Amino acid sequence: MRPRLRIYTGEDDSTTLAEPPVTVRLGEISEILADAVLSRRTWLSDFADEEIQISADLYEILSAYWHLRPSA
Repeated sequence: MRPRLRIYTGEDDSTTLAEPPVTVRLGEISEILADAVLSRRTWLSDFADEEIQISADLYEILSAYWHLRPSA
């Protein structure tokens, strides 16, 4: 995952094309996200409404894990 830095000029260019989606493996981002959650990084809330695409089988596993976890 390569970071992309851009210079902010203060101009809002509405003709900018949408950036293409980036495909990454779950293993590439899982440790980063886990650390960010444990560290309570504020940037996570900036992306809380961001939609992501995952495979159907991964969704099923995550859903089952969430529903079968022990309650507090």
